[in-house]
Amino acid sequence: MITQVKKKRLRLYKDRLNILLDIAQTINQDHTVDDLLAEFEILLREELEVGKILVFTNSDGTWKNLLISGVSASEVEKIDVERDLLQFKSIENITLAPPVPLQGFDAVIPLFHRYRAIGYVLIGDVEEEQQGISPTIKHLKLIQIISNLIIVFIENKRMQETILEQEALKKEMEVASRIQNQLIPSSEDLPRHKKLSLQSFYHPHWGVGGDYYDIIQLSRSSIGFCVADVSGKGIAAALLMSNFQAIIRTLFTSNINLKNLIHQLNVRVNSSANNEKFITMFIGKYNLRTRRLTYVNAGHLPPLVFDPKKSNLSSLDQGCIGLGMLDVIPSVEVGKVTIPRNAKLMAFTDGLIELERGNEVESGLMNIEKIITNKHSIEKNMEEAKDLVARHIESGAVFDDISLIGMEFK
Repeated sequence: MITQVKKKRLRLYKDRLNILLDIAQTINQDHTVDDLLAEFEILLREELEVGKILVFTNSDGTWKNLLISGVSASEVEKIDVERDLLQFKSIENITLAPPVPLQGFDAVIPLFHRYRAIGYVLIGDVEEEQQGISPTIKHLKLIQIISNLIIVFIENKRMQETILEQEALKKEMEVASRIQNQLIPSSEDLPRHKKLSLQSFYHPHWGVGGDYYDIIQLSRSSIGFCVADVSGKGIAAALLMSNFQAIIRTLFTSNINLKNLIHQLNVRVNSSANNEKFITMFIGKYNLRTRRLTYVNAGHLPPLVFDPKKSNLSSLDQGCIGLGMLDVIPSVEVGKVTIPRNAKLMAFTDGLIELERGNEVESGLMNIEKIITNKHSIEKNMEEAKDLVARHIESGAVFDDISLIGMEFK
């Protein structure tokens, strides 16, 4: 009799071991999640004679049904994971006194991964194989082990897919960053002229960004320049800005009227952005012979101009609303100013002066005003501004792209 009991127990252990080996083999073969769940369902329903199976998993903070078998839609709808299941920290047989939403189930199996609840398995309607022995109790530990194996596999699979997506996004960002850096002129690429010193600085906050600046030799006697900022951040803003750069390079010529240029740019931005984004921009045309600067400020931060002879600091704010804000810009005011000798100009995007301090955003405009109004050259001023930006980045105060161009009129 004892031998028969031992043989039966040994056979049971072998059966359980074979089940675990089959599951482990399926996992090692890297089957899809659907294949693994199908095998899990067959195992519980046919091998272990479980009548009802309901599996919940937590993905990105949201509880979802991973497997429903032998359970009606009305039974599923009654269950709220956070209300009914989060209280369970270990396997619990609920046959005698199940909570109302869990009636019809015999056991709750919570599944944890790194001390975090990632799933719950509800089972019920288990037919007894032998009188006096509850199959729920008999198979509960085995079902827990199998469930843990499968849920951890699914969680690892999800994390692996997330990592692959992040790596793919990182590669896309790197490619986009290289392309954008080719579009943004460096200080070495800027026009050279004995009557004008030109400097520039660019810092995309996320590798790619929606800032843009350009300085173009329009003719022997005129220089065109612009600073622009697309609403939003990231790849979408960078793509729109790349398109905008090509449009600027095509339309911005020595003989174009700035008012007409603004209207044409507004049409192009509306077409490219589908009314989802807009662009603020400062664009100017400087005549090297007459020292005359004509400009339009399209909803952008006003550039600063400092006249050291008069110790006068002024801003360039005449213009219109931003590009893409309306289908048609109602009014465009073209600013005109004569630039005195040795004057300095700084044009920038809001990332330079908007600083995050805790939950508040502070203005750093005064710091830039102090820099441009000192006695140093524009080259030195730009280095001072870069040092300031580096300190802000280190402190975590910078949260946007930064573009800055500096000019000194000799």
